Amino acid sequence: MSAESRRAIIIGAGPAGLTAAYELLTRTGIKPIILEKDDCIGGICRTVNYKGNRMDIGGHRFFSKSSRVMEWWLKMLPLEQSQNGQGTASADGVMLVRRRKSRIYYLRRFFEYPITLSKDTLLKLGLPRCLRIGASYVRSALFPLKPENTLEQFLINRFGRELYRLFFKSYTLKVWGVPCDRISAEWGSQRIKGLSVWSALTHALKKLAQGSGSDISQKSTETSLIEQFLYPKFGPGQMWEEAARRVLEMGGEIHINRRVSRILTDGWRVKAVQAVDAATGREETFEGDFFFSTAPVQEIMRALDVAPPKNVLEVSDGLVYRDFLTVGLLVRSLRVKDESAEGKRLIRDNWIYIQEPDVKIGRLQIFNNWSPFLVADPATVWLGLEYFCDETDEIWNLPDDRVIAFATDELSRIGIIDAGEVIDATVQRMEKAYPAYFGTYDRFSEIREYADRYQNLFLIGRNGAHRYNNQDHSMLSAMIAVDGISTGNLDKSALWEVNTEADSHEEGKPE
Repeated sequence: MSAESRRAIIIGAGPAGLTAAYELLTRTGIKPIILEKDDCIGGICRTVNYKGNRMDIGGHRFFSKSSRVMEWWLKMLPLEQSQNGQGTASADGVMLVRRRKSRIYYLRRFFEYPITLSKDTLLKLGLPRCLRIGASYVRSALFPLKPENTLEQFLINRFGRELYRLFFKSYTLKVWGVPCDRISAEWGSQRIKGLSVWSALTHALKKLAQGSGSDISQKSTETSLIEQFLYPKFGPGQMWEEAARRVLEMGGEIHINRRVSRILTDGWRVKAVQAVDAATGREETFEGDFFFSTAPVQEIMRALDVAPPKNVLEVSDGLVYRDFLTVGLLVRSLRVKDESAEGKRLIRDNWIYIQEPDVKIGRLQIFNNWSPFLVADPATVWLGLEYFCDETDEIWNLPDDRVIAFATDELSRIGIIDAGEVIDATVQRMEKAYPAYFGTYDRFSEIREYADRYQNLFLIGRNGAHRYNNQDHSMLSAMIAVDGISTGNLDKSALWEVNTEADSHEEGKPE
């Protein structure tokens, strides 16, 4: 059978699914058919347009240590020619170079992120507390906790117990809903890898010695410390809308509002999937030769027409996800002021970690600083208030007007805005945004071993692999899957090595 007559069914139109479709078309000629359960594409990397104000769900920096991914992005959206990070009115399909600034808001004050024992930190925390921080860091450096099984142990070993208690313990509980001693250390190894007090300090010294520079690759820089990144002019969804346009142009198919209900198998091969059209309720069958899934593993295991073994279902049903709610607030100005403020209207941060224990808000996005083109009126400030929650939580189930009132009150109470400055607001909910590293996650290998037996089924992306990937890691998993198809090597072990401890993958060597 020729490649042109073969088909690949792809569940999900997020970064992994769209990357797989594009790679299949350009490298193999296999026709991709994407089934997306929502009414838009991009997954969590979508851009929501609310009355001309564009919202980035979660904040997505376009930065990767993989040259393959960086080149792919710039092929879709080239670098804006002025390269001044402000953009131009004449070119829309471009990437801007943006300066990164993120801080911690704690004790109603700003602290640099990542936290370092600087003069500024010393003055704000006070000498006694800083001495305790320094002593506990030295103790952890000399006598690290072993074995390092939990996220709590991981963070104490890199920052010391006192800094962990002040800046990590309560915030992590806010994000995940469970304490750090119940989360696997693997989360830390995948999300913050080499970050520590020492790495932050050496980075700061290197920056002073070398200057900021203009190299956007920054391959030798720890991801949490990068100084600049690329960003689509109209938000991350612009990248995936362009990818979708090219997939359709080359003959691929994208069906939105299609929720996969059944996966039909023949022995250890998948032969078709059934999907329900949300608009009509009609069920359609899509046959194919290869199948990619970016859907939550839980849903895929339950959709198989031949039920997996009891132990596999037990692990699958026990996986935990964290949901994500964003409140978009359009305000005339900010109340908060600091050394970076431009009057009262705006500060320079892309996002702010809200460490205050008396509010539920976890993080605050300032969309003006991601791209000025995300805001319809540059005289206003467009904010994203982020809440990490479960579908059973009260805030998730409140009507939008009550969520907006709650969020407005919280941001006003901690001194960021005045409630009277709010012009307009909206609410966006994203279910299963973050796969969690607790529940039955420690037994995930049982799912992997079972799923890998299906020769033509590839679990990719954040939810497909149940791994807290950034979008570049999700893209790499799709690329590696297509590598195997194009060469006839269907061994999936390389898929599961993306975004692990191995530095080779961070340096782009899987290419």
